Amino acid sequence: MIYEIRTYTLTVGSVAEFEDNFAKALHHREKYSKLTGCWHTEFGPLNQVVHIWAYDDLKHRTEVREAVAKDPNWPPDDTHMLLDMESEIVIPAPFMEPIKPGHYGNIYEMRYYQCKPGSMPEIMRLWAEKMPKRVEYTPLFLCGYTEIGQLQKLIHIWPYEDMAHRMRTREETVKKGDWPPKTREFVVNMKNKLLIPSHFSPVH
Repeated sequence: MIYEIRTYTLTVGSVAEFEDNFAKALHHREKYSKLTGCWHTEFGPLNQVVHIWAYDDLKHRTEVREAVAKDPNWPPDDTHMLLDMESEIVIPAPFMEPIKPGHYGNIYEMRYYQCKPGSMPEIMRLWAEKMPKRVEYTPLFLCGYTEIGQLQKLIHIWPYEDMAHRMRTREETVKKGDWPPKTREFVVNMKNKLLIPSHFSPVH
């Protein structure tokens, strides 16, 4: 299994229209593969829509995208709203469960860690040791590392019910020593963004 994270940066004020057009045309796209999730940014880089698609492997992705390219109903005609498009192929961490539709939280925090070359196997090992305790607080939605896109990037997404839940969870996990893993020496920089599920997202 691989996950493709597609991030679209839109013109100011166009997110709602973009999401509505996306939702109206989505049934055409889902003839080929199902949407994993879709969000827009609330904190961090604004006017972004992030959508995730699951594939069996790169061959499956290529086959799906070749089929979709022949469908006149996808994508919606939103090019006038698009300022930038980014795609990252993520290999899920060994301890990550496959993503299924359902309610995980009202907000999602996506965290990007740029890591030192060659450090990912050790990071995965240390994270695997800590993860059983961490998921007692909130579920892990996604964790993996980039295979295509900017390399040596660890991406993880955590759902929360609200900002107070996020703050409480982070304080408790640190206080009890349940999180984070001791991987600071491997991390070059850290970024995050707060995501709100789109109204049509299969995860919310």
